[in-house]
Amino acid sequence: MLDAATTAQLKAYLGNLRRPIELVASLDDSAKSAETRSLVEEIAAQSDKVTARFDGADARRPSFAIRADEGRAEAVFAGLPMGHEFTSLILALLHVGGHPPKEDADLLDAVRALEGPLHFETFFSLTCQNCPDVVQALNIMAALNPNVTHTAIDGALFQDEVERRKVMAVPLVFLNGEVFGQGRMDLAQIMAKVDTGAVARAAEKIAAKEPFDVLVVGGGPAGAAAAIYAARKGIRTGVVAERFGGQVLDTLGIENFISVQHTEGPKLAAQLENHVKEYDVDVMNLQTARALKPANGDGYATVELESGASLKAKTVILSTGARWRQMGVPGEEEYRNRGVAYCPHCDGPLYKGKRTAVIGGGNSGVEAAIDLAGIVAHVTLIEFDSVLRADAVLQDKLRSLPNVTIITSALTTEVLGDGEKVTGLAYRNRDTEEIHEVPLEGIFVQIGLVPNTEWLNGSIGLSNRGEIEIDSRGGTTLPGVFAAGDCTTVPYKQIVIAMGEGSKAALSAFDHLIRHG
Repeated sequence: MLDAATTAQLKAYLGNLRRPIELVASLDDSAKSAETRSLVEEIAAQSDKVTARFDGADARRPSFAIRADEGRAEAVFAGLPMGHEFTSLILALLHVGGHPPKEDADLLDAVRALEGPLHFETFFSLTCQNCPDVVQALNIMAALNPNVTHTAIDGALFQDEVERRKVMAVPLVFLNGEVFGQGRMDLAQIMAKVDTGAVARAAEKIAAKEPFDVLVVGGGPAGAAAAIYAARKGIRTGVVAERFGGQVLDTLGIENFISVQHTEGPKLAAQLENHVKEYDVDVMNLQTARALKPANGDGYATVELESGASLKAKTVILSTGARWRQMGVPGEEEYRNRGVAYCPHCDGPLYKGKRTAVIGGGNSGVEAAIDLAGIVAHVTLIEFDSVLRADAVLQDKLRSLPNVTIITSALTTEVLGDGEKVTGLAYRNRDTEEIHEVPLEGIFVQIGLVPNTEWLNGSIGLSNRGEIEIDSRGGTTLPGVFAAGDCTTVPYKQIVIAMGEGSKAALSAFDHLIRHG
């Protein structure tokens, strides 16, 4: 299963085990079970602290549990944790084996204090870049607290269960049999949902903070660059963000970040956060801004948070980014994550052998259709314009695929469903005005971005598209308030541009402090 380099790396990692662990596999006669047996045997051969058994009684086959402390610490993988989940496997081995997780000590203490029983199940796909964060966080909880168990399930391998439990988007987490959450979540986010007092404690800490010289709102590429440039000036810098990394976390392949030939969004987001943490920056995650109040007589602007806390700062940099644009048609919200999806890389494997549609004929839409065509039975691409807008090389590739239909001059008018899941969509031919229906099981929406600026309505200058209006220095209509990245009127929403804009906004904020005190 593993090549020589990976085996050597695994052996080195297992040298960090602090207590013996046991791998207990539940197998059948399938090819995947044979691969699982091989993987388990290879892991056990790399350390005298690892033993393997093949007499497991788990109903999901193939699966294997990683156990320690007489079964009081346990993480289970149903399926082969390769691809994006191989790192999750390595970390599960280490954490169940007593190696301390790299998380905040207070957060880990809160995990240990949880009462149970809490049985989590996570459905993932091997191509999902959002899934590992969830799997790893829940495995940490299972490794630290005997009241918590966790099973990570490869949805593509257990299709019958996926159908029965109506799993149509990953990662999807169940807690004690009921849906707990969908989408990327880290340990702090999960604990905020499980530990009901966590939000109040965090708000109390934030409210007690002294004013900042620069407060950055948003933790994407623009926000990270702004924080680094500000901190390097030796001024008191804070970052408040819903999730560090922003939309980059939802990006798979990145091939136009200059000097880096290829990387992936989650990897880049982790590197951004680690770079910021090398400086004296106060990072406040899981916080959503709800209002901006301009500076009054005390010289401090105020950012109010949904948690009830407020932060004051001499200057503010707004870098709240953008999110996927929705179609805004009947049925879209009702069937979100029940057939309507926005990430083909994450959710595509769940639609293996099914009929899907992609809405949007730009680069992201055509790339999504190409990716899906290798997995699903058929892809219908629907574009509002009379021609596709994607690069010519992408269009040529798309048109070469036998299981793709391209429909242009079409306006999607409704998502159709049976009350539980998507069954099709309706569109209007813009040339003939005729309404057509397409029977299908999945719809992937790829029609651009909308800025995260609703909370700023009435407090700052916004364009008719909701973007923050900025000048050549990143300044806004409020003195001392700057903005950067995808939430602004700067053209071309690109990672490298956002980083440059964030750096510029921080330098402008520092200049403002010098000139105005």
